[in-house]
Amino acid sequence: MAYVLTNRLVVGVASSALFDLSESDAIFRAEGEEPYRTYQDANIDTQLLPGVAFPFIQRLLGLNDLSPIGDPLVEVIVLSKNDPTTGLRVMRSIESHGLSITRAVFTQGKSPYEYIGAFEMSLFLSADERDVRKAVELGFPAGRVMPSDLSYAEDGGEVRVAFDFDGVLADDESERIFQGPGGLKGFQDHEVFNLDRSLSAGPLRELLKDLHMIQNLEKIKKLEQPQYQPRVRISIVTARNAPAHERAVRTLSAWGITVNDAFFLGGISKGSVLKVLRPHIFFDDQEGHLSATAEFAASVHVPYGIANESPQGTVISLDILETVS
Repeated sequence: MAYVLTNRLVVGVASSALFDLSESDAIFRAEGEEPYRTYQDANIDTQLLPGVAFPFIQRLLGLNDLSPIGDPLVEVIVLSKNDPTTGLRVMRSIESHGLSITRAVFTQGKSPYEYIGAFEMSLFLSADERDVRKAVELGFPAGRVMPSDLSYAEDGGEVRVAFDFDGVLADDESERIFQGPGGLKGFQDHEVFNLDRSLSAGPLRELLKDLHMIQNLEKIKKLEQPQYQPRVRISIVTARNAPAHERAVRTLSAWGITVNDAFFLGGISKGSVLKVLRPHIFFDDQEGHLSATAEFAASVHVPYGIANESPQGTVISLDILETVS
């Protein structure tokens, strides 16, 4: 019987997001494919160091103890532009780090994002900006991990995930109103007028639904084992504030989703919140805002919607009081 991916949280991760490939990438860029191949073969048993997305992936895979052995809730699949031979080092490093990742796609020199839909992924993470943008243009849920030297202390396996709202979980309908002639006042009036009409899904809505599904399983386990401490914590960190906050809450409710935390900041820097919250990953549709968060969380740019249609630095967003860079 075929292994079915339905009703699982499926994440695709490029080796560039999972591991620190700076040394081997430098060889590829400076010397070309054959020296790179020789280098990887010579270092096949040299463990690659964790990359930006490693702590998130590691903790996510840890949630598989909620399901019967052999029937994981979380499936992580490597999507890599390496060929199968040079990809061996990636797979050996995965094994040596103790990550339960057994499935991989190696597409020599060709971007693998076209396979996101084939594997029913609700997220694809990569450090390659071009690959991520192409994936999002095709309607796939993808994000580019931003460079960071952040490290996390052990915390009992908790998985803290934070999302911006507009352009990430919801579509950019409201952002487009803001950028229209009415500006902030037009946006606020629009949100109040449409209070009872939920926003359409953005690129990572399915990821949120999958995480919520796992939270529901944790609630069941908590009832069966009162000593169990739930490990998945979901937070919304958005520049929306009153009166626009209510439509976001009602939209989540219409989707059948509740979150643990919601920060309606009205332009206060998101970095000040993430410094305390310390999520293992944070998703935002505007790269400029992530420069203030990468120090405190693995930060992921989701290049979706109107905020990414203009040259970087010219967009004025709903985060009107934040520095736009």
